[in-house]
Amino acid sequence: MKLGFIGTGKIASSVIIGISKSSIKYNKIFISSRNKKISSRLKRKLKKVIIEKDNQKIIDKCNWVFLAVTPSVGEKIIKNLKFRPNQTIISFISTMTISRLKKIIKVKADIVRAIPLPPISLKKGPVPICPPNKKVKNFFDKIGSTVEIKNEKLSINFWSTSGMMASYYEILKIMSDWLVKKGIKRLDAQKYITTLFLALSEDAVVNSKKELKYLVKESQTPKGLNEQGLKEMNKKGVYKSVINTLNSIHKRLNR
Repeated sequence: MKLGFIGTGKIASSVIIGISKSSIKYNKIFISSRNKKISSRLKRKLKKVIIEKDNQKIIDKCNWVFLAVTPSVGEKIIKNLKFRPNQTIISFISTMTISRLKKIIKVKADIVRAIPLPPISLKKGPVPICPPNKKVKNFFDKIGSTVEIKNEKLSINFWSTSGMMASYYEILKIMSDWLVKKGIKRLDAQKYITTLFLALSEDAVVNSKKELKYLVKESQTPKGLNEQGLKEMNKKGVYKSVINTLNSIHKRLNR
């Protein structure tokens, strides 16, 4: 199997690295040279990666094509590319619907939208796909945990929550910076905060069959530190801000 990536940003790079660590059988991975820094790094790191300057050549050579460009770039370039009916086309483009993709691709190929995130480079994290597709599910199950979604409108909800990734990292950064200002060495501060939240996330995954509100309750003791932290952040409207932000992202995706 030959894989092709139109666009070589952070997500495409993470998927390619995940593939290279997996049991997925492939002959070559063809990538565009749009982001020279990332494409060159992938080429140096992985023997089966080949850089192509012409996007059409990538499509002509590949069985599976991954669209990993921004919505504005996608609208500009995809309509000028010629796909084949026997190809599998997987789109990472956040605001481009399946109906829009079908209209501009113009051939009856298998078209699936997917939402991989950077941890896929570690073969970790969920990958929502829409519509359900057995071969695409099997593919992503080798580098993550596939979630099949039948209704595209429901998939927008997952796209919305994926828009909070940078916000999460900012929380880790703020807490690490706070420790540094208190005299802790930068590496020690970041190691403590990142491993703390990794442990909390793993605990949440293990207990994910019950409602998360129970973890919120169980992590507090009367008049304890966690009770204080939760009350103060609730009072300041931090969590309402999270909901408002999700609604704002969701609204943008529905335009």
